[in-house]
Amino acid sequence: MDMLRVENLEVVYNEVVLVLKGLSLTAAAGKITALLGANGAGKSTTLKAISGLLAGENGEITEGAVLLEDRPVHGLPPDKIVRSGIFQVMEGRRVFEDLTVEENLRCGAFTRPRAELAPSLERVYDYFPRLAERKKQLAGFMSGGEQQMLAIGRAMMARPKLLLLDEPSLGLAPLLVEDIFTIIKRLNADEGVSILLVEQNARAALNIASHGYIMENGRIVLEGEAQALLQNPDVQEFYLGMSHGGEKKRYKDVKHYRRRKRWLG
Repeated sequence: MDMLRVENLEVVYNEVVLVLKGLSLTAAAGKITALLGANGAGKSTTLKAISGLLAGENGEITEGAVLLEDRPVHGLPPDKIVRSGIFQVMEGRRVFEDLTVEENLRCGAFTRPRAELAPSLERVYDYFPRLAERKKQLAGFMSGGEQQMLAIGRAMMARPKLLLLDEPSLGLAPLLVEDIFTIIKRLNADEGVSILLVEQNARAALNIASHGYIMENGRIVLEGEAQALLQNPDVQEFYLGMSHGGEKKRYKDVKHYRRRKRWLG
């Protein structure tokens, strides 16, 4: 069963700029789905269209549908979309810097019954022991990696069916990136939460995903099983920086990607 279906979605900003151009994708229940692409491809816009956050940036869905478990959620206000089971972790973490770690976490549970608060906090602290150690500390004084853990923990407090992650590795050191992706994989396996993952680190995303999509200029140009995409020569060259012989390529050697687009031929 598909947890999420996006059907022929068109999104326009400021009533003139067409960003998504008939985009369709699915996210299977209980699986991790990766959404990859270069900067400006429309990945973050896709997540905001699903979570209802376009209006704050003068964007709107002009065509298409977003369905969660076959129920339409497009057009609903963001709080109702959260209550329906979708929670987005924004790019750049967006924690409340003047609140403590625990106060940030409590904000994520605003749609849940009060009786669930204490067990939900314990559950988050089990996944993120570092947050338990710093629960009385102001979030603004935490490192980037700790803030990313906090942002994911806050999302867990809402008990989502579908978690939207926008660039969770952005700005993090390699060891922290590995930790974050390990936790994402564990959340999916242990909690059964479906995850739609937008990520520039294509290799890390595909290594934990079951299925993947590649976007370009507001459209899906390639999709398939994650391991198959890892072995695809075009994906290796353009997103993993590898030549067919397995050697790393410099960016200037693959710039012609914009003109080639072999998968569109």
